[in-house]
This record gives sequence, structure tokens and C-alpha cells, in this order.
Amino acid sequence: MIVAGFGFRSGATTASLRAALEATDSEGRVTHLATLEDKASDLQELAALLSLPLVAIAPARIVDQPTPTQSLASQAARGVGSVAEACALVAAGAAARLLAIRSISPDHMATCAIAEGA
Repeated sequence: MIVAGFGFRSGATTASLRAALEATDSEGRVTHLATLEDKASDLQELAALLSLPLVAIAPARIVDQPTPTQSLASQAARGVGSVAEACALVAAGAAARLLAIRSISPDHMATCAIAEGA
């Protein structure tokens, strides 16, 4: 399983989300998309366009998840350095590893990271 994890601001468009994904996964190897439960409906359109399953992560599951990148805004809002990296790792399962740290969409509305499960 190769998961694209997303973090994004309210108002992020499907184009923003797709741009973040394309910046992170130029090879098209992703098999699943993931984000927080309270944001999942905003990612549903991209999941449908790409015909990929969407994994909704409970916010409590990402708190204090170690991530290589650190965003002060993400830490303040969600208790984790990178929502995208944490969602990718949690969704990919035990012993997951990051294949790509978060990339930021050109409009700075969305981030995406890629993790692979064992």
C-alpha cells in the first residue's frame, strides 16, 4: 500500500490538492489517499477523479506522530509537525516509512506526503 497523505487549509480546491499530489508523486504510484476525518469530504472529489480509495484518519491518531518536517501552524492546530506526513504514515500501517516528505501546492493551500506500508 502506498498512501498519499494530505493536510490542507479550509478552502483548498481539488486543483490545489492535485497539485500537491503531483509535486510529491510524479510517478503515479499511489494506491490510497488519506486525510483527517473532518477533512475527508473535501478530498473525496480528488479520490473519485483518480479512482482511489480514501482513508479517513481520526485526529487523535496523529497527535504526537513523529514527522521529519515541522510546521508551527500544524503543530498548533493539530498537535503534529505535518498533518500530511502523519496521515500518510498512520494510513499505511505498522512499520510504514515515508517515501516522500510533504510537498506544498503552489498556492500554499495543501500539502501531500507519501508513505509505504510494510
